[in-house]
Amino acid sequence: MEVEIGIGKSGRRAYGFDDIAIVPSRRTRDPEDVDIAWDFDAFHLELPLIASAMDGVVSPKTAIEIGRIGGLACLNLEGLWTRYEDTDSIFEEIAGLDADKATRRMQELYQEPIKDELISLRIREIKDAGVLTCASLTPQRVEQFAKNVLDAELDVLIVQGTVVSAEHVSKSPDRQPLNLKKFIREFEIPVIVGGCASYSTALHLMRTGAVGVLVGVGPGQSCTTRGVLGIGVPQATAIADAAGARIRHLDETGVYVHVIADGGMRTGGDIAKAIACGADSVMLGSPLASAFEAPGRGFHWGMATFHPSLPRGARVWAGQKGSIAEILTGPAHENDGTMNLFGALRTSMATTGYETVKEFQKAEVMVAPSLQTEGKSLQRSQGIGMGR
Repeated sequence: MEVEIGIGKSGRRAYGFDDIAIVPSRRTRDPEDVDIAWDFDAFHLELPLIASAMDGVVSPKTAIEIGRIGGLACLNLEGLWTRYEDTDSIFEEIAGLDADKATRRMQELYQEPIKDELISLRIREIKDAGVLTCASLTPQRVEQFAKNVLDAELDVLIVQGTVVSAEHVSKSPDRQPLNLKKFIREFEIPVIVGGCASYSTALHLMRTGAVGVLVGVGPGQSCTTRGVLGIGVPQATAIADAAGARIRHLDETGVYVHVIADGGMRTGGDIAKAIACGADSVMLGSPLASAFEAPGRGFHWGMATFHPSLPRGARVWAGQKGSIAEILTGPAHENDGTMNLFGALRTSMATTGYETVKEFQKAEVMVAPSLQTEGKSLQRSQGIGMGR
């Protein structure tokens, strides 16, 4: 339903995770009987998870740990890991920067050129540990480093930007835009693309031959895109729209393309809502930035934080809550939903009676703006539980 914004301009009402609730069904299950595994292309993962391609989140070491737990971690091939051979001192410096100097200094640190040999080294480091390898490149650099990626035998490539379209238009004679459809069709490994936040963009990205699309423009904890550019769609609506595009694409082609909710999820409840809105999997950044093992030492920043001319992110303090294993699969020692995220997903599915992720996508949801506050005045006043 469209709402009149003013004479001559109307718009749809959109919803974020805090605006909706999952409705219990007539059936419940034992959590042990619930299957949260994710299968895409030829791969099987025990957790429907991709760790976000952010330097403060994914290092080769954390990628290996997440892989062993059952998820998939994406390494940023344009980040610090491919610019510096020894990154310890760089991350130590970033963690020690004053807030008012962080952006400018990070812009300087990211001016160091990307080194071809480090792309291969980092991918092989993860691959040699026996886990699935995933890495990201922006559309502007995909063709430049495609051969390096293939030579290193990467398993999954993510072509990722703030907004990625299937039809980039440029009038510059010196700039040849990436033909995403041609590239994906000819590339030898599966490709995931994103971000997007609308039905039409998701559908066009699905038609490129991608195995998955990332859904989310600006919802992340460290992202300032919505303020700097004024663009974005609340995640519940964006995911539901992309899921609708997936249905149309499946009807047209018989090919199922995975919808991956990217950003805006802090708790297990948020992850459950993302899947109930239609996501097959989730991409997490800030929750994993708070792991003891995370390279950012408790700090978190996005891929556009260090943009040389228009930064669209901030270095934020995510804290240090627990190990990667505790954050993903428990046991939890906090009562605010930020630990044992996938144990919470499993329990949410069991409580509402759904056995698989595909079934849970059909769960009933309702608009419930009072969900976060109803009956929680003591928690809010004391800053505990849901009042944090």
